[in-house]
Amino acid sequence: MNTENHSQMAGFIWSVADLLRGDLKQSQYGRVILPFTLLRRLECVLEPTKEQVLAAAKEHADKPLGVRERLLRRAADQPFFNTSPLTLGTLSDTQTADDLMSYVQSFSPDAREVFEHFNFEDFVQQLSANNLLYQVVQRFAAMDLSPGRISNFGMGSIFEELIRKFAESSNETAGEHFTPRDVVHLTTSLVLTDQDDKLQPHSVVTVYDPAAGTGGFLSESDAYIQQVSDNVTVSLHGQELNPESYAICKADMLIKGQQVENIKLGNTLSDDELAGERFDFMLANPPFGVEWKKVQKQVTDEHKRWGYNGRFGPGLPRVSDGSLLFLLHLVSKVRDPREGGSRIGIILNGSPLFTGGAGSGESEIRRFLLERDLVEAIVALPTDMFYNTGIATYVWILSNDKPPERRGRVQLINATERYSKMRKSLGSKRQYIDDTNIDNIVRLYGAFEESEESKLFPVAEFGYRRITVERPLRLNFQASEERIRRILDEKPIQKLDEDTQARLLAACEAMDGQMLYRDRQAFTRDLKRALEEREVKLGAPPMKAVLNALSERDPEAKPCTDAKGNPEPDTSLRDHENVPLTESVYDYFEREVRPHVPDAWIDEAKRDAQDGEVGIVGYEIPFNRHFYKFTPPRPLEEIDADLKVCTDRIKRMIEELSA
Repeated sequence: MNTENHSQMAGFIWSVADLLRGDLKQSQYGRVILPFTLLRRLECVLEPTKEQVLAAAKEHADKPLGVRERLLRRAADQPFFNTSPLTLGTLSDTQTADDLMSYVQSFSPDAREVFEHFNFEDFVQQLSANNLLYQVVQRFAAMDLSPGRISNFGMGSIFEELIRKFAESSNETAGEHFTPRDVVHLTTSLVLTDQDDKLQPHSVVTVYDPAAGTGGFLSESDAYIQQVSDNVTVSLHGQELNPESYAICKADMLIKGQQVENIKLGNTLSDDELAGERFDFMLANPPFGVEWKKVQKQVTDEHKRWGYNGRFGPGLPRVSDGSLLFLLHLVSKVRDPREGGSRIGIILNGSPLFTGGAGSGESEIRRFLLERDLVEAIVALPTDMFYNTGIATYVWILSNDKPPERRGRVQLINATERYSKMRKSLGSKRQYIDDTNIDNIVRLYGAFEESEESKLFPVAEFGYRRITVERPLRLNFQASEERIRRILDEKPIQKLDEDTQARLLAACEAMDGQMLYRDRQAFTRDLKRALEEREVKLGAPPMKAVLNALSERDPEAKPCTDAKGNPEPDTSLRDHENVPLTESVYDYFEREVRPHVPDAWIDEAKRDAQDGEVGIVGYEIPFNRHFYKFTPPRPLEEIDADLKVCTDRIKRMIEELSA
């Protein structure tokens, strides 16, 4: 059956929705059609060995459960079985719901679990209550979904088409579980292009998605590999948090004849169900901007306990967005380059490119990825590509076994104009990337050349050192009436007894209130003399408080110094400069800072924790800056002419009204 026939068959199956219209919501059609399609396909697959399985079930009824299941799988010649004598075609028209659930409960555990996560029984009861169940059952019983007519690959294509229709019919929430097929196709093509060395005949390749959703990336990668190579076995692995999406993904794997035990249910960040596994190719579209507060304890504990031996060693992003945690998780599963390495394709929003300054969790994660030369390319997608958001999105391509020409460099591709308008919007999805544009984007990536849409950068281009620039504290001092009143506002002074406070104020009032000091040492000397005359002894905190109350910042004053004669920094004038990694911080300082503030200096105590050099290392990828095109404003004469035309038109309209 060819692709066109697959689409026709999917359309025929989806036509069951005509029966459901009016009794179920449109967004619920897929929750009936998908499990029934799966059920009919499994029934057709098991039909040739049904009698042998029933006989084996009777023969081995007393065997231990594990042994019995193994024997029944052998009898079925499949990784699943069903021990019920019923079929969809033989269900009773008077007790259809009971018969149907009895039939489903007779499947082996992996298959039965799928129906449980679909909440199949709830929909069966709903259909029964509306007198629709028997009609639906009969419609599916009449469909020929046997392997002799439709291969596993073909059935997978049909199921994917049904998933797409389900996504479109429930586009309000589709973005949480479905990645649009055009985005999936592009990302998969970027990751798998030019991988002939891994896709040799009779080889086994593994593909993994940690946020599998309904299995779009897994299905697309399988289809791509089957199209470009011969006799390659593809082993698909994934984990999904949402039970319904997990059920759809697992059903798709069952239909394709994949090992369904490789699809796991659970939160990937807090509980990696495939820990220790390594994969050839990894693809993911984790949720955009979703906080990870629910799993914060588990993730933070792993970060602190295992460091770089765990998944999150480089750092943790802010709790409001866990995208980079998924990226670190994928990197932790790469194969050793000596074993061929791994390639990763992940879709992220703009935040991971630049959020977080030097030393932050996000910056340290980018540093880890870039300094280890894992980032191959980043592709900016058009906006309005997803069902539930129109924000800017990017495809990151990573590899720990880059070809020689790509080593030490990162390719940025601006594909924001590579789209076609959709005839009908699906939620927020108003645009899609057609096959021609997908091919062009993949060619841009493969060419690895500079152009208007493709830029190449050395890794160090994205790094900088954040230096702290200090300026001296300059204060003037005066024992004026106004400043003396401020002394009692200082907390260390409020802790003194009333007699000491009174003598302190008297000592200050005895000083020359008109004299303005621009030298802290000179003023401190005269203040101490006045305090001695009143027999006032102050510790360091109260003395500091008095000086604070009697001082004001003065750019003309002499710099304040510490006991060693070094200038004290003025925290209010503290500034930071980001110095490119490719440049000396001192050369930069002398050129960019010193001419403007001659008394400034670099705080050399602020050093990077990893390399010990002055300045904290940070990384960001200012994607838009590299593709920005300046558009000069229109000439003033042209603007004035437009305004004159507008005002003349308004004047005529007013004249017509008054006529």
